[in-house]
Amino acid sequence: MKKTLLLGALFALSLNTLAQESITLNSLWQRYEFYAGGISGLRSMNDGVHYTAQGKGTIEQYSYKTGEQVGILLDVTALKSEALEVPTFDAYALSEDESWAILETETTPIYRRSSRSVVWLVDLESHEARKLRPEKVRYATFSPNGAYVAYVLDNNLYIYDIDSDAHIRITSDGAFNQIINGATDWVYEEEFAIVKAFWWSPNSENIAFLRFDESTVRSFNMDMYGKELYPNPYTFKYPKAGEDNSVVTAHLWNMKSGQIQQVLQDVPYEYLPRAQWSNENTWVVSTLNRLQNEFKLYAVAATDGSTRELYQESDEKYLEINDELYFLKDGSFVMLSDRDGWNHLYHVAANGKIKRQITIGDFNVTGLYGLDATNTLYYQSTERSPTERNVYSIRINGRSKKLLTEEKGTHNANFTNDFSLFVNSYSAEGVPTRVTLRNQDGGIVRTLKTNTRAEEALETYTYSKKEFFTLETPSGGPLNAWMIKPVDFDENKTYPLFMFVYGGPGSQTVMNSYDAFRGMWFQMLANELDLIVVSVENHGTDGRSEAFKKSTYGQMGKLETRDQTEAALELAKRAYIDGSRIGVFGWSYGGYMASNLLFQSPDVFKMAVAVAPVTNWRFYDNIYTERYMGLPSENGEGYDADSPLSHVDGLKGKYLLIHGTGDDNVHVQNSMRMVEALIQADKDFDWFAYPDKNHGIYGGNTTMHLYRKMTNFIAENL
Repeated sequence: MKKTLLLGALFALSLNTLAQESITLNSLWQRYEFYAGGISGLRSMNDGVHYTAQGKGTIEQYSYKTGEQVGILLDVTALKSEALEVPTFDAYALSEDESWAILETETTPIYRRSSRSVVWLVDLESHEARKLRPEKVRYATFSPNGAYVAYVLDNNLYIYDIDSDAHIRITSDGAFNQIINGATDWVYEEEFAIVKAFWWSPNSENIAFLRFDESTVRSFNMDMYGKELYPNPYTFKYPKAGEDNSVVTAHLWNMKSGQIQQVLQDVPYEYLPRAQWSNENTWVVSTLNRLQNEFKLYAVAATDGSTRELYQESDEKYLEINDELYFLKDGSFVMLSDRDGWNHLYHVAANGKIKRQITIGDFNVTGLYGLDATNTLYYQSTERSPTERNVYSIRINGRSKKLLTEEKGTHNANFTNDFSLFVNSYSAEGVPTRVTLRNQDGGIVRTLKTNTRAEEALETYTYSKKEFFTLETPSGGPLNAWMIKPVDFDENKTYPLFMFVYGGPGSQTVMNSYDAFRGMWFQMLANELDLIVVSVENHGTDGRSEAFKKSTYGQMGKLETRDQTEAALELAKRAYIDGSRIGVFGWSYGGYMASNLLFQSPDVFKMAVAVAPVTNWRFYDNIYTERYMGLPSENGEGYDADSPLSHVDGLKGKYLLIHGTGDDNVHVQNSMRMVEALIQADKDFDWFAYPDKNHGIYGGNTTMHLYRKMTNFIAENL
C-alpha cells in the first residue's frame, strides 16, 4: 500500500501529456473535468414542437424536429429599460401564454432550496423590462392568465398587477422568526422539499396559501464569523425531535373580494405537506398526523371554503410524501402508494374508493410524468433493477405496459404537453449524461446534448468502472453493492478496504449512474492509494420492498451498523482484501454511520472519516426524525441505544471528525457533543471545523481543502 502521497500526482496541475493520466484533486475540484450537465432551463413550449433553454443571458428557442436553434425569445443585451441592471440571469419562467418572462438575478441562497432574487419582468414582444421591486423577493410566479405576479417579501404575500403597475398586499402580519405567509419554514423546506407555499387557481381568481406561525418554535443560534471584528449571531427557528412545530393554517384569498378566508379549521392535522388545484374551483390539500402514519386528502371549495375528505391511508410505521398525484376531468385521480408493500400507481375514484392498482410487481414506481389524451400514463420505475431507473408507459387500466428506455442505467424524462415526445436524460457508470429526444414509443429521434469534455476526460485518465454485485451476509440477506478496484488490480495481492456509507432511510448509494465528483474521487483513491472501495446498501435503504426500507423504524442505526459490519467481514474473506485494514467514510447520516461502525465494531474498522454527522437523533429536526423514530418521549431507548455518543468508549482506531460551523441542517452542536464525549472518554482523535460553511462544506477553495485533508488522512491511517 502507498503510505505517502506524491504531491505532484495528487495536486499539481497536469498538462495531459500522457495517454493515460492519474486522476488528481485538481482535475476533480478545480478544473471540474468530469462534470456532466444537462440542458439548462429546458421548457417545453405550448405548440409542442419547440422548447426553450437558457443560454448566457438568453432564452433560446429550439425545434424538437431538427434539434436546431430557431430563435431567441430574449437577449438581455437587447432589453429596453432606463435603468437596466441585467447583465445575465440565474433562472427564468414564462407566462402561460409565453408573452412575458420572469428573470431572477442576483440570487442569494437562504437554506438548501430557498433563495431571494431581484426579479425583472420582460415583455417578450416589445422587449421592455421592468424591475418587479427594488428589494429581493421570493418565488415570483405568474398567474395562469398572465395578468399578475404573486411573490413573497418580508414574509408577506403580494401580487403585482402588470397592466396597472400596482402592488397589492395580501397579508400584513409577516415577521422574521414569527409569521411566514406564502413560504415555508425551515423544517418544511428541508423535509417536505417545498419552499413556495402559495398556489394560483387555474382561473386566476384565487390564491391558496399557507401561514406558518413560528412563535412557539424554539430558536437555534449560530455564530457566523465572517471578517468583521465581532461574529454575527444568526438565529432561526428549528424544531428538534419532540419539540413544537409551527402552527400551519390554510387560507384562500379571492381576487374580486380581496378577502382572506381560513379553511380546514375543523380538520385535525399536524402537517400540510402538499397542495394543488384539481380544477378551477377545488383546492386539494394533503394532511399528515404528527407521527406521519396517517395520510388524508381534502378537497376545499373555493366558493365557500367547505371541505370534504377525498382519501385516507395509514401505516403501522410511516408514510412518505411524494408529488405523484394527477387528477382526471371526472374527479378521479392517479396516485402513488406503498399499500401493497411496494410503491405503485393506483386509480382512485372521486369518492376515494380504489378503482384499480395500475402497476403490479416486486418493484417501485419512482415518478409519474402524467397522463395523455388516450389515458396512457408515463412513469419511472425500478422494474429492471433497484439500482436503475427506466421510463415506462401503461394504460390507466393496467394494460399495454411498454419500456421506453432500453439502456441500462438511470433515465429521467421531460415530456411535451401532448406526450408525443420526451427529452430523456440518461447516465450510467462510465457514461456521462446524454440528453436525447425520443418519441412516445421510446425511439431516439436525435441527440440533443452530450458531455464531450467529460467523455474525453474518461478516456484521458486512468480509472476502472464500478463492479455491481449482491453481497450475502449472515443477517442481512442479499445486499446491493458496488466495488472499485485499482486499475492494475492483482488478485494475488491484498488490498485495504475503504467503505463508503450513507445508509439512511430511503437513500441509495448503489446506483448505476454517472458520478462526476465523489465517484471519481473514489477512483482516485483506489489507484493512488492502492486500495479497494466498496459501498453496500443496508436495511432501510431504497429500491427494495417497503418491508426492507421500514425495518429500521424506531431503531435507526441498529440494523444499518449490523449490516455494514457483516458486509465488511464478508468482504474480508476474499483473498485479495486485507481484513486488518478496513476504513469507512460517510457524510451526514453517513457520518453517523461511520462513527457508529468505528466505535461499535472497533475490531473490524481501523479508521473512519465522519463529515457533518448526526450524533444523537434528539438533536435533529422533528419531521425527519419522528417519521423514522417516533417521539423521543415514547422511544427514548431507541434514540440513545445507537447514538455514537453512547459508544465512544469503543474507539480504538483513527477518527477524523469534520463539520461546518454554519451548518443549519445538522448543527455543529452534534460534533461539539462528540468532541466533549471523546475527551471525557480520554480518546485521541482528529477534529476539523470549516468556519461558516453549511452542510455541503463548499465555497472558494473549501472543497479542494476538504478532500485533500480526507485523502491525506486515509493515506496515513489505512
